[in-house]
Amino acid sequence: MRLNKILTLSAVSAFFALAATNIAIADDDSDDARGRNAPYAIGLWGDMPYSDAQALKGVPNLIADMNRQDLAFTIHDGDLKAGSGTPGSVTPTTCSDAMYLQALGFFAALKAPAMFTPGDNDWTDCDRPANGGFSSRERLDHQRKVFFDTPFSLGQKRMRQEVQTAALCLGVNGAVPCVENRRWTHGRVTYVTLNVQGSCNNLCDTAPDPAEFAARNLANIAWLRESFRFAAARQSAAVMIIAQANPGWDATDGTRAPLRDPKTLVETDGQLDGFKDYLLALRDEVVAFRKPVAYVHGDSHYHRIDKPFLDAAGRRLENFTRVETFGDNQANGNNDVNWLKVTVDPRSREVFSYEAQIVPANRVAVPAP
Repeated sequence: MRLNKILTLSAVSAFFALAATNIAIADDDSDDARGRNAPYAIGLWGDMPYSDAQALKGVPNLIADMNRQDLAFTIHDGDLKAGSGTPGSVTPTTCSDAMYLQALGFFAALKAPAMFTPGDNDWTDCDRPANGGFSSRERLDHQRKVFFDTPFSLGQKRMRQEVQTAALCLGVNGAVPCVENRRWTHGRVTYVTLNVQGSCNNLCDTAPDPAEFAARNLANIAWLRESFRFAAARQSAAVMIIAQANPGWDATDGTRAPLRDPKTLVETDGQLDGFKDYLLALRDEVVAFRKPVAYVHGDSHYHRIDKPFLDAAGRRLENFTRVETFGDNQANGNNDVNWLKVTVDPRSREVFSYEAQIVPANRVAVPAP
């Protein structure tokens, strides 16, 4: 217990010390003015830490690895902890306030602007007894205050973002702004975060909340459509969307995602479907935009880059790429605590190219040479 308090205080101290002394504001407009077509690199990660080993060693190693590279910004696609708390852990593994403060410490340690979108383990699953039995709405309200109380990113260097400020979501006390939904442009690429969750998007698990889901789902679709209009008006070369959930794209891979008819996008596995209307809207926008769209998610803990999205006639959407980040795989210690480097070149045909970054200090099965 004493060690847990020390770790929490350490994270808080690190965060506020950096906030007071080291934070600079990234002027994205001036960057555009210097060279809107210049290539740059970003870092993608998520679904971690899931254990003491990852919180104390794996994630600090990963952050140090990202800090050694010249990144324009980083994005964590949700899940700051495992799905349930770990009895006897020395780091916070339930949905206590200390867990979010630990995450703030991690983001504050990143030199580049640090973006984040919530994950189901961070709020929808917090009502599980093993997570502390919290109200999921209250935990999301808390995250909105901790991570999204300004229009700026996290990290030692801050970047201004556009925020969905309309009161379209539901909190404990009624309608609230969906401030976790964000948008920014770097170079000629538009980036969008959306609060789309695993665990049926809050329609299943310990305490389903259909009213919260319905409000947030409509808000997500509105923000998605508005962001594509924004990208088209700005003549963006590409769009990257970042969310937590793997919504399932077709009738394969049922061990890692919901199964659905790829033409109708109706879920076929008998589970409650929290994604169909959202995916239909996404498909419409991808087809209309015509330029490259990258969809980044975590949730199913299997790093892959593929093209699983089909149109209503069963034809592959050539301009759409699904990108799943690394995530904890069967509690194998630091074995999967790695990240993905994306080179963004608005002048290239596909705009995005991807390179897995296996953190040398986190190699377990095959030690680094």
